[in-house]
Amino acid sequence: MSWGSRRAFLRLGGVAVAGTLVLGADGRLVRLREHPGDEAFAGLRRTWRDVTAGAGFDPEAEPYRTRLVRLGRKAARHRDAMAPTDGSLWPDQAFPSFVTTPARLRSMARAYALPGTGVTGDAGLAEAVAVGVDHYRRRVYAQGAAQTGNWWHWQIGVPRALLDAAVLVGPHLTEARSRALRDAVDHFVPERRLTDYGGTSTGANRVDLCTVMLLRAMLRSDPDRAALAVSALSPVLRHVTEGDGFHRDGSFVQHTFVPYQGTYGASLLNGVATLLAVLRGSPWEITDPNIRIIHEMVDRSFAPVVHDGLCMDLVSGRAVGRRPYGDHDRGRAIAAAILLLGESAPAADRDRWRGMVKGWALRDTARPMLAEAERDDLAFHARLATLMDDETVPALDEPAGHRLLAASARAVHRGPGWCAGLSMASWRIGHYEHGNGENLRGWHTGSGMLTWWAEGHGAQYSDSFWQTVDPYRLPGTTVSTRRLADGEGEGWGDTCPPGRWVGGASDGVYATIGQHLYGFASTLEAFKTWLFLDDAVVCLGAGITCADGVPVETVVDNRRTSGALTVDPEAGWAHIAGHGGYVLPCSRPRTLREERSDASGSVRRSYATLWLDHGVDPRGESYVYLLMPGASPSATRARAADPGWARVLANTALQQGVHVPSLGLTAVNFWTPGTVGPLTASAPCAVLVREPGDGTATLTVSDPRCDLDALTVTWDRPVAEVLRTPRLLKAATPGPRLTLSFGRLAGEEGASQTVTVRLT
Repeated sequence: MSWGSRRAFLRLGGVAVAGTLVLGADGRLVRLREHPGDEAFAGLRRTWRDVTAGAGFDPEAEPYRTRLVRLGRKAARHRDAMAPTDGSLWPDQAFPSFVTTPARLRSMARAYALPGTGVTGDAGLAEAVAVGVDHYRRRVYAQGAAQTGNWWHWQIGVPRALLDAAVLVGPHLTEARSRALRDAVDHFVPERRLTDYGGTSTGANRVDLCTVMLLRAMLRSDPDRAALAVSALSPVLRHVTEGDGFHRDGSFVQHTFVPYQGTYGASLLNGVATLLAVLRGSPWEITDPNIRIIHEMVDRSFAPVVHDGLCMDLVSGRAVGRRPYGDHDRGRAIAAAILLLGESAPAADRDRWRGMVKGWALRDTARPMLAEAERDDLAFHARLATLMDDETVPALDEPAGHRLLAASARAVHRGPGWCAGLSMASWRIGHYEHGNGENLRGWHTGSGMLTWWAEGHGAQYSDSFWQTVDPYRLPGTTVSTRRLADGEGEGWGDTCPPGRWVGGASDGVYATIGQHLYGFASTLEAFKTWLFLDDAVVCLGAGITCADGVPVETVVDNRRTSGALTVDPEAGWAHIAGHGGYVLPCSRPRTLREERSDASGSVRRSYATLWLDHGVDPRGESYVYLLMPGASPSATRARAADPGWARVLANTALQQGVHVPSLGLTAVNFWTPGTVGPLTASAPCAVLVREPGDGTATLTVSDPRCDLDALTVTWDRPVAEVLRTPRLLKAATPGPRLTLSFGRLAGEEGASQTVTVRLT
């Protein structure tokens, strides 16, 4: 997308260009001085140091004293070991060394800039940083050098680290070195990277590029580049309906096809929070009113996918297997960004977020957040420690209920003492992402992977799960067992199947979610439904058909545990000690206890697996089972003995529906028009009906396919009147039966529409 001339572009963003009229806090027009001088940039550089390197703590108090001294000693060792040659700056890091060498220089610069390191303000250390930056610039990051390998290193990773180091050591870089670094950055990150919103300059990447541009402006006190950096942020602060960015339902997508709150989203959130903090009170302060969208997304996009301090893998793309406990690292990064963002947010948002983060920190016992922050982020540690000591801030529990992120084919459900996350693939979301040699066996992540946590199991998918799990038996999936190549299919998430009916209907408490599944690199086709309730998930499958010449399986679960696995096939239930139970009324599950190793053979983990074998080349197979997270053996046994607790109304490739009498709940996924129980739909849709027992009822409807111009739903139940209606309800006819007529749902991205009625 082209934004026209540069002058017009600068007017678009939420920043006033130097020398223009702007609206002051008192509502009057004021004129900025023509050219904010070095004084303004000196203030930016100080604030940058405080926000990014660390501030707000006593360097003489523990744990800061020890950590700062350790940082200083490490910086001194790097200084003393520096040995510039044509092929390296340090003997152990041969060029190009895109990550380690620039990171060392930045770490040394932080030791110079921070108090209490033992080398604070040390001219020799600063000169070593300056020499190192210039040496790397000459040998690797040289103006006119060919950009090889991953573009990200050249345009974001390397320039950000080099510029950060250069800004922190200030005049020690010298005029000549500063100009040369500027010219190199301008070569790899020209202004046009920020005047077109598209390609790799979108979403989190755009925020990173804006940060590089701001650092470039601080390096040379360049007001035009500062204004460009801030104006170029504005396209990120808008909802999208396709591609990269935030959707209205809270979905965040990067790489066009990948739900990505976990890494790219966290980076975006941190980047925006940092820019807001650094620029506050400066001539380039961000004033775009759409910053409220970022505030909204803390609650709508990030909070749903963080569970007790960990960020669910279902929104972390290819990063899931990078290292054990990476989900906790990503959750901690999100928490840090939220606390920083709160410093520039409205008070109500800030207070709510502080309570939310405090709750995460208290409940993350697998990787205690405060202790982990002490190791790698003193600024976050200072904020979090202050928060944890503040008795006026209550620690908030995770809100029970359901959050459907339809635009990214993800769903998250919370019941008392448990949480679950569902990962699907659709015509707009890929089965999995691989790239840069990562996540080469994540093939079936989008085939209905259902991850869940009961109390005390915050490390279930953290402790080497992705390194050791059988990739053909991810929990909840229905898959062909056809052997696949590492990295099979297109990279970077471009593995979207043709299935459009992916999503469902949710009233915020319960949900019926469905996936018309097209197996990855397979002829497999199936229809899968999940009904999310207070203490259980009802799982249905139908129309399971495949012609790959191999068995097809539905993986009821695959838990990383050595807990006892009990199966009673006659009574139709199973249980994993300390985890939960399963009711299997019509199937005899296959089971396996095994020890699995990572690729090196040095890590071994125990697994308990239950699956349903649909045979070779099945035609129209089906299944029903009930997942009960955290349930005891007796509770599981009792539920299995009560077949009327959940009544299956339909389980075919046409419709799937369930009625739960005790909840007054009926849910139907209409894959095709038709009638199931008391519900009739004129077109494919999802319908969820609840009768809470107070004389009212709600009917929640959605268009998961996102292609309906009109929809009529009939409920064969006497209704006295319609009490509340959504915007797209065009007509409602109460009486002996209720008829609802909806307008164009196609533009709602699968969002649910809820109607409230009074029963007769």
